Amino acid sequence: MIPLQVPDLRGREREYLEQCVTDNWVSSVGPFVEQLEVDLAALTGRRYGVATVNGTAALQLSLIAAGITAADLVVVPDWAFAACANAVYHAGATPLFVDVEGETWSLDPGLLEAVLSERQGEIAAVLCVDVLGHPAKLDDIGEICEKAQVALIEDAAGAIGATYKGHHVGAHGLAACFSFNGNKLVTAGGGGMVVTDDETLASRIKSLSSQGRTGSDYRHQEIAWNLRLTNLNAAVALAQLERLGEMADTKRAIAARYDAAFDDCPGVSPMPRAAWAESNCWLYSLLMESEEQARALVTALDAAGIQARVFWRSLSDQRPYAQAPRRLRGVARGLSGRVVALPSSSNLSQDQQQRVIDAVLSFLGAGKQD
Repeated sequence: MIPLQVPDLRGREREYLEQCVTDNWVSSVGPFVEQLEVDLAALTGRRYGVATVNGTAALQLSLIAAGITAADLVVVPDWAFAACANAVYHAGATPLFVDVEGETWSLDPGLLEAVLSERQGEIAAVLCVDVLGHPAKLDDIGEICEKAQVALIEDAAGAIGATYKGHHVGAHGLAACFSFNGNKLVTAGGGGMVVTDDETLASRIKSLSSQGRTGSDYRHQEIAWNLRLTNLNAAVALAQLERLGEMADTKRAIAARYDAAFDDCPGVSPMPRAAWAESNCWLYSLLMESEEQARALVTALDAAGIQARVFWRSLSDQRPYAQAPRRLRGVARGLSGRVVALPSSSNLSQDQQQRVIDAVLSFLGAGKQD
C-alpha cells in the first residue's frame, strides 16, 4: 500500500531523541523545546514562539489569550478542518462560518468584509486558514480585520514552508498557529506552535498551557490547562525543521509531476495555486466533478494499493455546528466531498508516483502516459 502521507524521518531525529534520553530531558521542558520556539519564530519573522501539545491547542490558547469571551463571535472558514470550529467552542465563543473563494479555497475577503460590517461589535476575531499548504489572501484579510478592529489569527497548521509574496507564512495577524501532527510536512508525531510579535500574548499563552503558573514558584494566576510540548516531540520537530527546504522542494516537484500528468484530463482539476504564493504542496488534491466520482476514485485507488482520501466538508452542514451562524455563497458546499487527496509524502519514490499517476489515469480513462 502506498500511504497517503507519512513522516520523512531521514534527518537527525534518532540522534536528537538519543540526546534527550542521555541528558534525561524528556518532559515538557528542555533545550529542544526552547530551540524549536526560537527557530520557528525566526523562520516566520516573529519575535516569540510558544510550543503547544498540538495545533488545536495552539488555536484555542491564542483565542483565549486574545481576550475572546462567551459573548463573542469568531469567523471561521466554512471549508476547513473541524479543529478550527472546535477551538472556538473550547475558547467559549461561537463560530460564524463564512464562505471560501474559488481562487484559494480559503476565506473570501469580500464576504468577510461584508460580514464584519454587518455584525460590527459582535465579531471579535477571525481565523484564516492556509488551505492544504497554500496561503490565503493574507494582505487583504489583514487589512479588513485591522479596519474592523478585530484580531486576525492565521491558521497555518499545514502550511509550514509555504510563502506569501516572498515571506514565510505565519507573519500576519496577531498570531499564527502551526501543527506538527504526524501527517504534516514537519512533524513531531504531535505538537503545535504559536508565533506572535506580542510579548503579553506570548506570556499569557505560555501560562495558559502550564496550569496558569508563572515563574518557578507554585503561584497560579488562573484556571488553565497542561498543553505543553515535550522535549522528545520537540527534538523530532527540530530535526525535521532542518530539512524543511529540501522536503518542501520535493513536494513541489511531486505536485508539478502530477499537474503535468493530469493536465489534459477532462472533468478534474488540481487545487489552484496563485502566482503570488508558493504552496508547500502539503497534500496534493484533485477536484472531481461530483462526490460520487470522488468516492469512486478513492475506492479504485484502494483496490490498486494506493491510499487516498476525500477531504474536508462544509462545517456548517455538520451536526455539531448546526446552530452556528453563517454567511455562505455555496463555494464550500461545492467543494465538499469532491476534493480527493493523493499520496504526496516527501519520501514518495519516483516509482510510487508513477503508480499513483497510472492508477488515476486508468480510473479516468484518459490513457495518458507520463
